[in-house]
Amino acid sequence: MISPSRLNVLLRSAPKARCINPNITSPSSSYVQQRSIRFFNSMSDPTFTHEFNHSAFKGKVEIPTGIYVNGKWSKSLDKNAKTIDVYNPSTGEVLTSIPEGREADVNEAVKHAHTAFNNVWGLHTPGFKRGELLIKIAELMERDADILASIEALDNGKTFTAARAFDVTESARVFRYYGGWADKIHGKVIETTEAKLAYTKHEPVGVCGQIIPWNFPLLMFAWKIAPAVAAGCTVVIKPSELTPLTAMYMTKLFEEAGVPAGVINVIVGYGNTVGSSLAAHPDVDKVAFTGSTAIGRLVMEEASKSNIKKVSLELGGKGSNIIFEDANFEEAVKYAAQGIFFNHGQTCCAGSRIYVQKPIYEKFVKAFKEATSRLKVGDPFEPTTYQGPQVSQLQYDRIMKYVASGKEQGAEVICGGERHGNSGYFIQPTVFGNVKPDMKIVKEEIFGPVVVVSPFETEEEVLASANDSVYGLASAVFTENISRATRVSAALKAGTVWVNCYNELHPQIPFGGFKQSGLGRELGEYALENYCEIKAVHINVSGKCGIPL
Repeated sequence: MISPSRLNVLLRSAPKARCINPNITSPSSSYVQQRSIRFFNSMSDPTFTHEFNHSAFKGKVEIPTGIYVNGKWSKSLDKNAKTIDVYNPSTGEVLTSIPEGREADVNEAVKHAHTAFNNVWGLHTPGFKRGELLIKIAELMERDADILASIEALDNGKTFTAARAFDVTESARVFRYYGGWADKIHGKVIETTEAKLAYTKHEPVGVCGQIIPWNFPLLMFAWKIAPAVAAGCTVVIKPSELTPLTAMYMTKLFEEAGVPAGVINVIVGYGNTVGSSLAAHPDVDKVAFTGSTAIGRLVMEEASKSNIKKVSLELGGKGSNIIFEDANFEEAVKYAAQGIFFNHGQTCCAGSRIYVQKPIYEKFVKAFKEATSRLKVGDPFEPTTYQGPQVSQLQYDRIMKYVASGKEQGAEVICGGERHGNSGYFIQPTVFGNVKPDMKIVKEEIFGPVVVVSPFETEEEVLASANDSVYGLASAVFTENISRATRVSAALKAGTVWVNCYNELHPQIPFGGFKQSGLGRELGEYALENYCEIKAVHINVSGKCGIPL
């Protein structure tokens, strides 16, 4: 995660201005679009070529496009399949068009994934070899870090600075971390009697269907694939149709690393076709989904109707950030900004509800408004930009409807609340005050740069407010009192509780939610449980059957 010191540099380097700044940095100076298509291999599959020209990276990048199954690129097997337009969120213009995946392609991918699992992967490849491949992928990602970060900024709209420092770096670390785990996934001997040897084995589940969102395209790709492959599973993964380019580029690195054909298959399509097919497929042994709670319910339903496959879900959130009067004030302000505005607020664990103890409430609101006004919105390739555009027109419209709802329901706009600039999907960082618990902006996940700030008096009061949510993904507590920090973190109903920090993640620490924020855990040793079956083996050494025959 971007460190507080880096955030502080961005805050200091950005020019001081009013909270509403209508000027937008033009993206045209930072990159040159080339919508050229060439043939990628002997199968005549198209490649999208783009020339980057920004301060950190200059060069032409070729990205294969299509359906990636069994190590080969192709168009859809479904003759009715169309193409999917991929947009540049900074301009709203089409970058390229890619072939749409369909159910027939999922069927083909699952077939080849099973073949790979039964012949060249799974228990046929020892853990240390799987680990070597994962670590090699990490090394190739680090080699191509500027390329991957540039693609993320182009395709998703996140800043190159954040993509390079966090998304790419952490994604490579995830592959390396699980590379270390690959030969350490094992069971244990369990003592019973001298007449028996009993032990457990952790075996790979099999073929895994994985569905990932658009907010962290590369990072979610790594979170899903790395533990599955480490455990010995094969994968059919659906990246978001809004942000497919880094996933497609990564297939080049998989091939360079030597991943066998059929182990990792990539199909870009829509949720109601490719996503639904993966969740319902009778030959998919496990499905993993990251996205909204509403779609998570559908994934569970499809999984239960077919073969009752294993399911893990990382879903929505409405993070609470509690700031007590004894907190380190300056750090609390900075972390509160990072907690909500990082990745343009498009973060499931975003601290979108800030609760501040009354004695420092007015002081906090003033300082937080000033800090927010210094966050530069604009061209994601400019080094001093903190917030780029939202990912799409649909997401922009959704966020602005919530902003309008807050105004209509009587909340006070402390800062922002309007469009930023005249093109692209830019929104001003928005802070609401004077809110009521039943307002939509307080209750529902917005998934954008919008935050509500509320005062509180007592610990009991703020805990009731923080836990008054259907979600339970993440929360934070700011206090210098270690007893209070321990007590409050224990009482919060959330899968992650940060104390005196926010939005800090590590490959070795599990991440997941309580309540309607999901099932299972990503990251750490816990994520491997999603991709393993536990087998108990009983060996009779010297026992005799007791039936009197």
